[in-house]
Amino acid sequence: MTTSIAGPVYATPADPGRIGDYRIVREPGDTRPLYRFRDRLGAQAEPGRFHLYAGWFCPWAQRSTLVVALAGLQDAVSVSYVDGARDARGWAFRETSGPDPVNGFVLLRDAYEATEPGFDGHVSVPTLWDRRTRRVVSNDYGLLDADLATAFLHLSTTGLELYPAALRDRVDELDRWLGPAVNAGVTAAQGDGEQALSARARLNEAFEALDARLAGSRFLLGDRLTLADVRLWVTLVRYDVQANATGALGGPLADHPQLWDYARDLYQRQAFRSTTDLSTFTAPGALVPDWERPTRRSAGVAP
Repeated sequence: MTTSIAGPVYATPADPGRIGDYRIVREPGDTRPLYRFRDRLGAQAEPGRFHLYAGWFCPWAQRSTLVVALAGLQDAVSVSYVDGARDARGWAFRETSGPDPVNGFVLLRDAYEATEPGFDGHVSVPTLWDRRTRRVVSNDYGLLDADLATAFLHLSTTGLELYPAALRDRVDELDRWLGPAVNAGVTAAQGDGEQALSARARLNEAFEALDARLAGSRFLLGDRLTLADVRLWVTLVRYDVQANATGALGGPLADHPQLWDYARDLYQRQAFRSTTDLSTFTAPGALVPDWERPTRRSAGVAP
């Protein structure tokens, strides 16, 4: 629903005990994709037409907010955030992260209901909303960051091309490796079962390989920042304080000096800082590493 009153309207506090936990219920035989809205942007990319609903806590959403910030698309694609607490109603807008500035929705589910009445799928961030058609056009995090980086390139105020045609195959190749080994691997590696142990081994092997790779390269693909760096970094910034907060997955990121230097070097850029709120994903009691510590890369020293 859309509010018509002057002030912002917020959802009541998340209450899983009373309302229930958020669950994705899929009927047997339902072959529809989990992330149901997958429109590609193409020629639709116009200034002011789209709004990105994101979550500070979510690495998949930060991939898209980072593209917006790095490419200087803030005037072309507006961004707002849902609260980090969730119950059976799904993500909601609360005072902690601000109201929905576009539609006045109280729940993100309202955007999905407006798009598909009776919506029975997964309500997720990032979600891209089309102001003109008043519907969700994409909640496919695997495509959305690349679409923002390409379809909106003509509106970029920085001229930074994160997914250039000449490097696209190499970016995609890295994603096929780092996606399952690192981005999804940090979740798969948690636990004590055989599959978790195997995922943990792949994760640590990937960190070792990345450390060796970055010993001779400022970024994953040489001297050029690309979408591959964006996709890796959102996991690295959460690693010590979330996935590996207890040390159960192995040593801290600093055990891989080149990878740690690379991660801190990226954090020196305003776009990485402005899209990161450590408090929204840091586990209680976790030791937060010193992201402000100078790096050899930012000092102009070759890795």
